[in-house]
Amino acid sequence: MKKLHLLRFPRETSEEAVPRVGRVHTIVIVLLILTLSLLSRLGITHAQDVSPISSVDHRGARSIADPCQDPLTPSALRETLRQVCSRKPIEPANRDLRKAIILGFVGGFVKRDDINHPEVLFATYLQNRYGSAVHAEVFGNHEEKRAVEDTIRRLDTDKDGSLTAAEKEQVKIILYGHSWGASQTLIFARDLQRHGIPVSLIIQIDSVKKFGQDNRTVPANVAKAVNFYQRKGFTRGQPLIVAADAGRTTILGNFHMKYEDHQVDCDNYRWLSRVFNQPHHQIENDPRVWSQIASFIDSELLRTDPETQTASTSESSVVK
Repeated sequence: MKKLHLLRFPRETSEEAVPRVGRVHTIVIVLLILTLSLLSRLGITHAQDVSPISSVDHRGARSIADPCQDPLTPSALRETLRQVCSRKPIEPANRDLRKAIILGFVGGFVKRDDINHPEVLFATYLQNRYGSAVHAEVFGNHEEKRAVEDTIRRLDTDKDGSLTAAEKEQVKIILYGHSWGASQTLIFARDLQRHGIPVSLIIQIDSVKKFGQDNRTVPANVAKAVNFYQRKGFTRGQPLIVAADAGRTTILGNFHMKYEDHQVDCDNYRWLSRVFNQPHHQIENDPRVWSQIASFIDSELLRTDPETQTASTSESSVVK
């Protein structure tokens, strides 16, 4: 009988197999890290901020008449605005306010009426605080054209389609924003500069620039600017803003906010944002930041005696 010859295939030795398994494991880990990083950049940081509340119950800003009193205000945002809401009201009989247009810009792909963001509720607070002397409104950071057209329309009091020098100077324009919205305040100010329109104050909160934008240089038509930023997590804010013309623009400060030993409630954001990009949202929800912003705006709009004005400005210049 003929012997059957079995075909023998080469087998990996255990020594060869282990390194290969190790390489596969390493590749999987690297791919996972890259995926999380990509999600953080595209989904967490800039689509950011879609909260668990908004996904179920997306109400407009008009649904909350007074964020300081309305029970519909999300609990995390009640804490965010706690210091702001505790400020002394402006007595109607003693009001002597400068007129203003105050525009906020939300970050990422957040809608302009998403009440789960402090920028939106803060505009409602400002409208309630200053009354008819102020027009406060919020825009998405991608609504540049609409915001410019709306501002020009409001300045054009005689409705003749063109702005006189007096119309351009009749009200103070104040801008604030977070993330892409903070960067958008400078883009918006440059658009107004092309129309010869001055801006009284710009407030940036953890500014993140879009591709091709400059979120560092404040244009010369801006009188004052202030920057709040943090440098942790996947999305880090612009640490330094500078004046294009230091003779015309005063930089009130670049305030570095730290959260290693300071807790901020961020329950109005999805868990993915809270885990992987928390500092970027902590600064957005920080009661100290919004209290300082309120002080800066008060200093612009309240007509007070020099001693009171100096004290208010001094208080708003230091973030504790």
